[in-house]
Amino acid sequence: MKIVFLNKYQNKVSRGAETFVSELSKRLSKEHGVEVIADISYLDLLRKKYDIIIPTNGRFQVVLVRLISWLKGAKMIVSGQSGIGWDDRINLYSFPDRFIGLTKYQSAWAKNTNRFVKVETIPNGVDTTRFKDDSPRIKNKTKIILAVGAFSKEKRHELTINAVAKLSDAKLIVVGGGGDKKQKIIEHGLRVLGKKRFEFASVPFERMPEYYKSADVLTFPTVPWESFGIVMVEALSCGLPVVVSDDPIRREIVGDAGLFVDPTDTQAYAKALDMALSINWGDKPRRQAEKFSWDIIADKYMTLLKNL
Repeated sequence: MKIVFLNKYQNKVSRGAETFVSELSKRLSKEHGVEVIADISYLDLLRKKYDIIIPTNGRFQVVLVRLISWLKGAKMIVSGQSGIGWDDRINLYSFPDRFIGLTKYQSAWAKNTNRFVKVETIPNGVDTTRFKDDSPRIKNKTKIILAVGAFSKEKRHELTINAVAKLSDAKLIVVGGGGDKKQKIIEHGLRVLGKKRFEFASVPFERMPEYYKSADVLTFPTVPWESFGIVMVEALSCGLPVVVSDDPIRREIVGDAGLFVDPTDTQAYAKALDMALSINWGDKPRRQAEKFSWDIIADKYMTLLKNL
């Protein structure tokens, strides 16, 4: 079977969608012919023969690919990386052969949005061999709270900065790449926490395990319509508990391996961070992450491909 992933940002940025493409294409290529195309030519798509086309950039791309797949007799799969909102509404109204909800909550929303599209639930995953809890955690004199995500309004880093300021013995490290709020967030962190309690970094994906292993808790105060949040399962896989937004999607992913809070309530957010730092989590984080192994996820896609 010939499969092609389309992602114009592949190898240019490192986000959930890029990780999804990289990890899944690598595993599917063991049994199928797989291509990943970043420099997309829709004329080439018309010329070539693919059995499965998986567009990941949404909207106009999905509409075009739907037309091309009909003309070429190919199947189109859309994974709901965009999250609940207009991007995935347009994806659903383009009538993919399968829409993949990353959580049961998202799948229920998709079925309600377009009841004529077949929907399956397959989450994003984590490489449990790369992100592993295989050594004693680093003991920090000052507790380290880690936040990972782009410097954008959706990741709400300012809320984390305000909450950490309420704690007396904690330091915040924000690891992020791009984002239009970077300078504003950095200035806010330095102003509220100071240089000793605030640090920011942009690091390659390969170095992320060492950051997870050097922290005491990961926090992810994202907006409630965020589709998944791979950084959560990466942290859990390294044995790190999490404090995340209290919404159905995060509850489904994190289970009993973290705490949930409304991050807009600064006092409650600070209390949740402090509580997470004091709990002995044991192996709960790692056991929860193992449910999301990319190997398990790839097997589910293999089954889906055979059904298509």
